[in-house]
Amino acid sequence: DLITVGATPLVVQAYWAAGGSEWFGDAARAEALVAGWQRAGERCKVAWGGGETPALAGIVEAGRIDLAASCTGLVNPKPRLSLGDKLGPGDAIVLLASSGIHANGLSLARKLVERLPEGYLTPVEPGVSALTYGAALLAPTALYSPVTEALYRAGVVPHYCANITGHGWRKLLRHPAEHTYRIHTLPEVPAVLRFIQHHAQQDDREAYSTLNMGEIGRAHV
Repeated sequence: DLITVGATPLVVQAYWAAGGSEWFGDAARAEALVAGWQRAGERCKVAWGGGETPALAGIVEAGRIDLAASCTGLVNPKPRLSLGDKLGPGDAIVLLASSGIHANGLSLARKLVERLPEGYLTPVEPGVSALTYGAALLAPTALYSPVTEALYRAGVVPHYCANITGHGWRKLLRHPAEHTYRIHTLPEVPAVLRFIQHHAQQDDREAYSTLNMGEIGRAHV
């Protein structure tokens, strides 16, 4: 959300709410979470400004954890601010590929496990690879602030950016102005999303209105 308006992320605070303090008692799991968080910060050149790990018994289900965060950034220089006011006819639409499910559609993904005879161990591409459904869902989410920072250094300031999260590709219509959007080249749909669409018996309209289907953001330049 922060980078879509042209801001550079500076500091991120973690808020990891668990169903009980015992969640953090699994040292290997807790250390893996911290290590992954640290790698993400290093990749995006963002400082970890602390945070909180509350135990919310009765609010968060026992044995589960809710991972959240807030981020502070800076728009500098001011002309880098991108709110969509420069969006207009003739702008090119650039799509950024996703690495998998990312953060939307996970409730459907978990519910789908109940239909699978092998659960999370079900192969996503039988006969093609040994990748399991569970492993595919855990694929690291692509991080995009390195892309937006590289665009700025190259002198490219997008006229409008949008992240494809909830409601899938319907977010392409998020800008309030009336425009016609023509997309002639679609990104390849990750295997795990094809798998979910097939087993959830979704047609293309429903799938593209729920999942990112291989594309997590767009920019008009």
